Amino acid sequence: MHVPGVPGIFPPQVVADVKALACELPSSSGVPLSRYSTSEITREVIATGLVKTVSFSSVWRWLNEDAIRPWRHRMWIFPRDPDFEAKAARVLDLYHGIWQGQRLGPDEYVLSADEKTSIQARLRVHQTVPPDSNHPMLVEHEYERKGALAYLAAWDVHRAKLFGRCESKTGIEPFNRLLEQGMRQQPYCDAKRVFLITDNGSSHRGQTCVDRLTRAFPTLVPVHLPVHASWLNQIEIYFSIVQRKILTPNDFESLLAVETRLLAFQQRYEEIAQPFDWKFTRQDLLNLMDKLSVHQPWKKVA
Repeated sequence: MHVPGVPGIFPPQVVADVKALACELPSSSGVPLSRYSTSEITREVIATGLVKTVSFSSVWRWLNEDAIRPWRHRMWIFPRDPDFEAKAARVLDLYHGIWQGQRLGPDEYVLSADEKTSIQARLRVHQTVPPDSNHPMLVEHEYERKGALAYLAAWDVHRAKLFGRCESKTGIEPFNRLLEQGMRQQPYCDAKRVFLITDNGSSHRGQTCVDRLTRAFPTLVPVHLPVHASWLNQIEIYFSIVQRKILTPNDFESLLAVETRLLAFQQRYEEIAQPFDWKFTRQDLLNLMDKLSVHQPWKKVA
């Protein structure tokens, strides 16, 4: 209710109750919504009898005071790997040229590798129109599907070098072909050790993968990221560049056209590439683990 005798002014408890409602999931109160909007919160506080009437702008102002925005959401995931910190730390060490406390030598290299799957060739129903002074590039919404392929690539963390290939699908054999392509090249073919950072995808998962790769390439040292930690894999930065510069918008007449442009861009990018300015350190990792340790979600996983 309003403060008696003061039109438009609500007591602090009402404001606090509205903010508390905004910080609840709608489903907890039986409201059939995924998340609240300001107008829905306004409707709900009236329906529940918190106030007889209140304006949208008042509710918005109260929420804005504490930057409460229930209409927004962000995806997140807890690390479930009990050895997350140790596995992540050794990758971060490699990015800084260290392995097991020792500085890497001049004949030791660090590669970050993965696959970018299901890259489609989408032929637009009408031809893409280039930009001019009156309009941006125009890309037809409708398209014909011309198939999909996978792009496999490895990034030399310290030398900013790339090698990659396109395959019809991912799997153990396509990934092995990527490594054969790289390990035949200098300087990797004569290296003392080549550290290979990968996630836990089905093509390169677990000890079986380590055994298989070290038999095929004796100087290779596979290093797996923790589960759900692809964000620590530097090749994903390159893949994000590929997505922005090559595949958005997607307008290709065939899979051959996709492959041709991907490999041409790979060469073009390598000519100007510099090592990524990686800023996430061991200390940042420790800070993250301290922040998450309160929850310890891996103890809740059966």
